[in-house]
Amino acid sequence: MPPDQACADHILATLAQAFETNPTATLAISGGSSPRPMFQRFAQTPFPWDRVHLFWVDERAVPPTDAESNFKLANDTWLTPGNFPKQNIHRIQAELEPHQAAERYIHEIREHFHLKDAEIPVFDVIHQGMGPDGHTASLFPGEPLINLRTGVAAAVFAEKFKQWRITLLPAVLIAARHTAMLVTGADKTAALRTVLDGDYDPLHWPTQVVSRNAPDVAWFLDESLSALAPRTK
Repeated sequence: MPPDQACADHILATLAQAFETNPTATLAISGGSSPRPMFQRFAQTPFPWDRVHLFWVDERAVPPTDAESNFKLANDTWLTPGNFPKQNIHRIQAELEPHQAAERYIHEIREHFHLKDAEIPVFDVIHQGMGPDGHTASLFPGEPLINLRTGVAAAVFAEKFKQWRITLLPAVLIAARHTAMLVTGADKTAALRTVLDGDYDPLHWPTQVVSRNAPDVAWFLDESLSALAPRTK
């Protein structure tokens, strides 16, 4: 089974499991090229999406109609064709000034999860990917916020792309009940090997924040990476 299909089925099964104890579930998704087929599968799969509240792991500081927008990718391939309920979509308003967009997103998350003081939201499922440099979300190597274990979201400047982004912070990524890591591409082999089996050094390999700390991490890899046989938790 292709990894995107397996990841989609895993997410759907995990959300269905969450319904056993709660009327609704929360899902945060990532962007990039890897999840496109997964989103298309979501659009074609009958599912009680009215019981799912959808959030984003990160977003580029662009309008929702921009080709680089993570929201646009999901909207074009899944949300619109799959008739996802608009009232359950909690997108990052990345057309705003980045820090303002982050504050708006924090407020929306705190409101939805009924958070008090410094509480951290616990998502039922967070879908993530990994870049060839080992980054995940918009936490790139050398980002000081990687060491932070408080806070919900923040605006960060991705020096590699000379671009502002808004991202969930490590405390939120670690707190998720279930994490689905969808990683494809032979160019990620070296990074994945280090993330899984190298010394713990999240400042250089940010994905380790999740792989070594989150309570339940399921990996979905294509053939070029499957020989690494990553540990699952």
